Amino acid sequence: MLKSLLIANRGEIACRIIETCKRLGVRTVAVYSDADVYARHVAMADEAVHIGASPATESYLQAGRIIEAAKAAGAEAIHPGYGFLSENADFAEAVAKAGLIWVGPTAATIRSMGLKDEAKRIAEEAGVPVLPGRRRMLPRSKAKPSASAIRS
Repeated sequence: MLKSLLIANRGEIACRIIETCKRLGVRTVAVYSDADVYARHVAMADEAVHIGASPATESYLQAGRIIEAAKAAGAEAIHPGYGFLSENADFAEAVAKAGLIWVGPTAATIRSMGLKDEAKRIAEEAGVPVLPGRRRMLPRSKAKPSASAIRS
């Protein structure tokens, strides 16, 4: 069982993760930008680490800062929440390379599911119902005339 978890997100998702961790006895570390210094998730966590300025590009999307925050706080693992870096395979790999536990799908899964035709193939193989439709995207040379015909 994990002893400590850094939540690489903010808002409601971070609060829900923190609530669950508290029920499980897991120490939580929140990250926050300048804009979120007084946010609920920051107050709820056992510890909070400032990761940058208000724009997400200068804070919540800075993978290196988040990994350093986890190490500085003694967190064993990082949970990405959703959005921000949660679907970033390179971030998932960097977390593991830093010796931390990634709480989420593997980098390979993130990459596979990011390709819609591959995701559909995987879902079908797993017996998940999917809507019928085209397997591969049309090349631009064929898509543009098709789109024009639909508009007509």
